[in-house]
Amino acid sequence: MTEQQPYTVLGQYPGFELRHYPAHVLAQVTVNAGFQRAGNAGFRHLFAYITGRNTSPAETDTAGTAGTSLAMTAPVLLEPSPVPGAFTVAFVLPAAAGPAPIPEDPAVSIVAVPGQAAAAASFSGRWSEANFQSHLAELLAAVSAEGFTTLGRPRFARFDPPFRPWFLRRNEVVQSVEGPGD
Repeated sequence: MTEQQPYTVLGQYPGFELRHYPAHVLAQVTVNAGFQRAGNAGFRHLFAYITGRNTSPAETDTAGTAGTSLAMTAPVLLEPSPVPGAFTVAFVLPAAAGPAPIPEDPAVSIVAVPGQAAAAASFSGRWSEANFQSHLAELLAAVSAEGFTTLGRPRFARFDPPFRPWFLRRNEVVQSVEGPGD
């Protein structure tokens, strides 16, 4: 079974679940592609990274060493980039991976993310921009109604492989927040 990004449920609210995500490490790439194409364009770079197109931090002085394979995790995250028309696609690295291997592809970066509170709403269906925007609007309205303040950009989380029938897919829209009592 695919390892999933861990979180702790802090509370249930109308329209969303409040979660705490512990500190984690992402392998990410920003691609200049529309919403529909960004996932596939970014996935290629990230899949190459986790299947060995990298160098162990301990091997940086050793030429010709094989890269480290990392387990695939879920979800694949898609986030609008500050660059218009671009999106950042990210994999959460497995918790047991230790220090992240160094990417050979300069497009791939490794980012440490501090622990954070986030509002998350799950839904099934197609991976479309219209579906994401619709669920995002509902989430933002629910978050605001409960007195939380949004932080940063929203994330679209894809949990299932593309061959899974659309009506069985688990998706989430996730928004970092701070709220009443923080």
